[in-house]
Amino acid sequence: MTALNTLYELLHNSIDKFGGRVAFSMYDGEDVTYNEVGKRVTDIQKLLTGAGLNAGDKVALLSSNMPNWGISYFAVVSAGMVAVPILPDFTGEELDMLIKHSEAKALLVSDKLFTKLSKDTIASLNIVIRTKSLTVISQRVSEQGSTAIPSPDDLAVIIYTSGTMSRPKGVMLTHRNLASNVCMMYGLFPLDENDSMLSVLPLSHTYECTVGMLYPFSTGGKVTYLEKPPTASVLMPALKRVRPTCFLIVPLIIEKIYRSQIYAKFTSSKFWRTLYGIGFMRRYLHRIAGGKLMKMFGGRLRFFGIGGAKLDGQVEQFLIDSRVIPYAIGYGLTETAPMVAGAIPQMPRKLGSTGVAMQGLRVRLDNVNPDTRQGEIVIDSPSVMRGYYKNEAATAEVFTDDGWFRTGDLGFIDDDGCIFIKGRLKNMIVGPSGENIYPEEIESVLNSNVYVSESIVTEQDGHLVALVHFDTDAIEALKNELMEKWEIKRDEWHHKIDEWNAKKEEIKQDILKYVNSKVNKFSRITEVVEEDAEFVKTPTKKIRRFLYNNRKKESDGTDAK
Repeated sequence: MTALNTLYELLHNSIDKFGGRVAFSMYDGEDVTYNEVGKRVTDIQKLLTGAGLNAGDKVALLSSNMPNWGISYFAVVSAGMVAVPILPDFTGEELDMLIKHSEAKALLVSDKLFTKLSKDTIASLNIVIRTKSLTVISQRVSEQGSTAIPSPDDLAVIIYTSGTMSRPKGVMLTHRNLASNVCMMYGLFPLDENDSMLSVLPLSHTYECTVGMLYPFSTGGKVTYLEKPPTASVLMPALKRVRPTCFLIVPLIIEKIYRSQIYAKFTSSKFWRTLYGIGFMRRYLHRIAGGKLMKMFGGRLRFFGIGGAKLDGQVEQFLIDSRVIPYAIGYGLTETAPMVAGAIPQMPRKLGSTGVAMQGLRVRLDNVNPDTRQGEIVIDSPSVMRGYYKNEAATAEVFTDDGWFRTGDLGFIDDDGCIFIKGRLKNMIVGPSGENIYPEEIESVLNSNVYVSESIVTEQDGHLVALVHFDTDAIEALKNELMEKWEIKRDEWHHKIDEWNAKKEEIKQDILKYVNSKVNKFSRITEVVEEDAEFVKTPTKKIRRFLYNNRKKESDGTDAK
């Protein structure tokens, strides 16, 4: 692959090389060639400059996934303007605030998300363009602006990583940041024009944008988008028809598939549980299940990328045992554009490792604990952000004196250079004797239980408490079993409510015993508490821990800050 310094170069190199090939496709919809991408890029730039925009101006991009998302992105950044991709899961109030904070002068927006914005926000913009048809929704300014060919160190995008209303953190990434990360990806796992990708994650997330859009576009690949959310009923037929060679997901998706279709099957009866409990039989069953899963994925998969959060160890062991699923673990942050490390299918497997550092990037540990060999992961790379937009204090906090980026992640690096992430520094709990307790590790064990959908471990009065939200499907299956046993119908359930509550208490105790048998002494939990509703999450689907860590203090009437 040709060395790239800007997204302008990336766009025009690919159009020149792969012009007649399909770049983007809508499942059950249009195919867009590289040449057509170039034409639409020019059309969008004419609309923006016709509304008085110039190089350096900010353009917000608020849209569901579609071919015109990537085309809009390229139109903005290749004109020397700054794209502001915004996650669609922000509230209307947050969207208004982020567009205002970014100082965007224009907006490219999909129909459904347009309705979330206030009239004041729309009225403040020079122009608003509909992404589906690339037509003008509203235009307040009509004067001639201009474009410019961007330089490597010019700002390309601002990406907001926080849903906090008071202090937004906009990550500023330059053309060099993004182009260098794309080149690193090629050095890790080369793609070419024969590769096909099915995209299911939001393009406004850096992981999907860089690895799932910019990277395949740079190599002549094809990306197909789904119009509907990737539920099992939508995703499985699409996988079968598209038959992608590359597929990016977050751990939650493969964990749900494993628990609902594999683990649930192999623990559904005493016979299966006995077989599954025997090591060599479990590996054999995993191999059979892995082969079936590969067929469900279309049978051509050669890169199954998993990133965005820590993968459950039990699920990774299944992937290893399957021998046929070409899974790759990635580690990165928005601030690093995003990839920092990767473990690809061709590498020897180390359970729990995110692989080695990307080529051209340096990683070290700071403030290392001599006993555990763990420290904060810090990075020096051409892909590290310029800083947080209009937030010098937050920027200063995340850089060392010698200019390396502080990830905020605790981990260690083994003798082979493989990186292992232990948890977030800010989430670490200090035990009664000074032990470092990582709630993410305990939660990984909790979430491997068939009845647990998601969990949080918090410290309350010096003890570790697990808050769990039960898996709806598993609970309903258990209810059906009990109705058969009790010989009752659903409308008679209220007669057995005391027995049901006793059964749930039994499940909690089983979970507690199971977890405490798997973790070290100072990481044992003392109580399992049920959360009726799903945990409140950020737009990137991470649980807002502070809401739960502070709950007890708030209920006691004390200061929770």
